[in-house]
Amino acid sequence: MKVMAFNGSPRKKWNTATLLEKAIEGAASKGAKTELIHLYDLTFKGCISCFACKTKGGKSYGRCAVKDDLTPVFRKIEKADTIILGSPIYFGNVSGEMRSFMERLLFPYLTYTDPPQSLFPKSIKTGFIYTMNVTKEQMKKWGYLQLFNNHERILKMIFGASEYICSFDTYQFKDYSKVVSTRFDPVKKAQRRKEIFPIDCEKAFDMGARLSTCGK
Repeated sequence: MKVMAFNGSPRKKWNTATLLEKAIEGAASKGAKTELIHLYDLTFKGCISCFACKTKGGKSYGRCAVKDDLTPVFRKIEKADTIILGSPIYFGNVSGEMRSFMERLLFPYLTYTDPPQSLFPKSIKTGFIYTMNVTKEQMKKWGYLQLFNNHERILKMIFGASEYICSFDTYQFKDYSKVVSTRFDPVKKAQRRKEIFPIDCEKAFDMGARLSTCGK
């Protein structure tokens, strides 16, 4: 069993990265081999609309033809049994790096047929971890669920199975006194970091373990 996790945050030791690390710890507890890739360490762009992945008889049909740091990553993904994506929410969406990664990962495997079909060579499990500064109530009010459900739908369509978890009202700074952020209560933020974030870490661990077991 091989589990790959992808950090769509520019921060390697904060909320998203920590939860992904817990997820792969959970996977490792079930005997899986794991790898965590920080997308901001790689040099790549989003889809360039060359349509080589859709060209009849083309050598890149069903595969991204662009050659960059994602090329070997995509080869690894095709050999993986589970992939877990993680991203902070910026302005109601995943980070730009994660969005570009998803364009390159998903589009080549999705056929332009009715109904669309998947060209991914096998069925694997997928998970998504979202971190955000807003509360659960704000998340629902501002329409984030539509984004999360759409990602889940596409991941299921292409790979076969998907689930996600969210971490709300996250602790953004180590020292709130150094940042102009008067809309937030640093005491409440610190308390939530101490009391709630460990529970989120447990959920991430459980996700990793669950996605690393046989069956769906």
